[in-house]
Amino acid sequence: MSVLTMAPTLGDLLKFELNASYTRETVTLKVGTSYPLGSVLGRITANSEYRLSPAALVAGDEGAEVAIAVLLDAVDATDAAVTGLIVARGPVILADGALAFDASVDQPAERAAKIVQLATVGLVARATV
Repeated sequence: MSVLTMAPTLGDLLKFELNASYTRETVTLKVGTSYPLGSVLGRITANSEYRLSPAALVAGDEGAEVAIAVLLDAVDATDAAVTGLIVARGPVILADGALAFDASVDQPAERAAKIVQLATVGLVARATV
């Protein structure tokens, strides 16, 4: 028998949102990668574009090392900068298992630090069953 798998959906990520008109924004995502649903993002200070939030400062992408948003849809920006819908402020509850981190965020302590950064803007990540 074949095994069917589904891509993650918004319902897998977003568990509570008080008011979508308040919590969401449309932003520009930096060119060069494909962003999955649930991407943990930081904003580049120089041009206000968003990218996956790295574990440490990246030259040219200063500011993005602080996680401040989560992407609400999968976006392919491999060839050009594109817009995406983010949740930028709370109160919001997210499933921590549905968050997608930058490749440099590969240690449990680094992931925990990103989750704390998100909480400062009201984006609370919780374990869900």
